[in-house]
Order: sequence, then structure tokens, then C-alpha cells
Amino acid sequence: MNDHAPIAPEKATSATDPPCEGMVWIPEGTFLMGSDRHYPEEAPAHRVSVEGFWMDRHTVTNREFGKFVEATGHVTVAEKPANPADYPGAKPELLVPSSVTFKKLAGRVDLRNRYNWWVYTAGADWRHPHGPGSSLHGLWDHPVVHVAFEDVEAYAQWAGKALPTEAEWEFAARGGLEAAEYVWGDEFTPGGTSMANTWQGEFPWQNLLTDGFEGTAPVGSFPPNGYGLYDMAGNVWEWTNDWYQAHGVIQHACCTMHNPRGGDRDASIENDPSGARIPRKVMKGGSYLCAPNYCRRYRPAARMAQPVDTSTCHLGFRCIVRVPRVPSDT
Repeated sequence: MNDHAPIAPEKATSATDPPCEGMVWIPEGTFLMGSDRHYPEEAPAHRVSVEGFWMDRHTVTNREFGKFVEATGHVTVAEKPANPADYPGAKPELLVPSSVTFKKLAGRVDLRNRYNWWVYTAGADWRHPHGPGSSLHGLWDHPVVHVAFEDVEAYAQWAGKALPTEAEWEFAARGGLEAAEYVWGDEFTPGGTSMANTWQGEFPWQNLLTDGFEGTAPVGSFPPNGYGLYDMAGNVWEWTNDWYQAHGVIQHACCTMHNPRGGDRDASIENDPSGARIPRKVMKGGSYLCAPNYCRRYRPAARMAQPVDTSTCHLGFRCIVRVPRVPSDT
């Protein structure tokens, strides 16, 4: 049981029929975004208000993404060779159709070097999530992965939807709880119950599988949050539409920002610590690879920068539909 008061909507909004099947209404409200208690990129905590919107109850699945591909003929970034002109000096083996996959290790490694467990795998894509020879058998109701930003944008446009801003995503993830540690409250496993698909044990070699899953889980395998949304923590990271930059650059802890959107593309490049100078979007929610000893980012305040050209085995998305504000009679 948590002791957080629900976020009070600023204006009563009754949910009408959802614009698409499988969407839930997220009411207008104000909340404390970010955190001053964890990773530095989450600070400062600051007040933000958002307007009401509809959101997919769960992340887009392989089955749903397959319908989009069948209808449009879309070819994902991971299924196409990279243009050498865009990556001067890149090794030829990194320019073939490929995506980033996780390699479970046999023992402890230096956690400062992420290349110990991340591998560019030729032939890995949304249809072949573990590389050549793998398939979607048994995974149709799992979240689609190996999708770059242009892929999720194309899906959203086809579906008549949009990608959420970081603020919209975090507000929805909190499920009506003000400043709670997790999307369900302050205790990670209340009553010993796993509430999300994360890594138990010592990353990246010891996974105790306490939650029952080694990789992704079927959507909806864990309890929903207060708004009826599934997997807003763990399972897969989720793309948002905002360019990544520090919270402190775009807002101040003393003021309430209304419906912030976008960020700055150039800032997302300038602040790239890798030096690759690839624009980066904000991703939220953590994944099945987040572990207490390495990445405690299965919290609503957590955020990371993701290059728009890069797809991975632990990153997916969900969409929203915004409702145009109707001016009141005066």
C-alpha cells in the first residue's frame, strides 16, 4: 500500500469513446517531474502540467507492427545497410543491415565498458530479434524491438497517432501517484510480488529470473498502473518524441511548465558524450536488462538519450492521441 495522494486533474474531463481500440484516457493534471534523489540527468525535479490525452494500454507488439509492415511495405532501419557517407571511418561490418543485441556473459566484467555486453549483430531486426536464425515464434504478443526512431514515427503516422513527449509519458507512467519511486508506489516488490520485468541478480551475467522472464515478456504480464497502463516500467525502453537535453537547460524547479514539448535537436547533438554527433531522443521506462547493480532506471523519473539511428533488442514504443482543446464560451 502506498501513501501518495493522487494527482488531482486541473479540470474534470470525462473520457469519451477511445479513438482506437486498446487506448486509455490520461486525465489532464500537474505533477512533479524528474527526481533529485537518483541519477543526475533526472534533476532538477520540477512541476509540469499536461493536457489530457489517450495512450496505448501497452507497447506496440510484434503482431501490431507486422500489420503495419504488411499494409505499407515499410522496411526498418535495421533491415537496410547504412550509408558509409554518414559514418566516416566506420568498419564495413558495422554498415551491413544490423541491430544491437545483448550478450549474456559468464562472469563479472568492468561495468564501465558497455561494449562488454552490447554487440552489433548482422541480420538482427524486428523479425529476427536475436539475429539470423531467430524468429517471432511465440513472440507475437511481445513488444516489437529493433525499431529506430524513423520506424516508430512511420508507424504512428500510419496509425493516426503520435509519439508522447517525455512529460506526457512520465505523467502517464506515474498513474496518479505524486513523486512515487516506482509506477506502483515506493516498494519495489510489494509483498514479494514482481511488478515489472527487470533483471534480478548481478548484471550482466547472473539473472535469477525471479519475475519469470529472461528476455521480453508478453505485454500485460504484470499489473497495470493507476491509469490502466501496462509495462510503464521494465520490459522495454520506450521512445518519446523529445530531443534529449538536460532538465536544467529547458526548465526551472521553481516554475510550473505547461505541456513542454520537443527539446532542442542541436543540443541533443552537442551534449552527446560519445562524440558521434547523432541526434538523440529521450527514452523512458527501463527494460528487462535494468538491474540494481547497474541501471536502476525502472522508475518513472529515469531517462536516457538514444541515437535516432540506433535500434536495440530492449527498446520499443507506444503511441498517444491528443484531443484538441475546445475553447470555452465566454
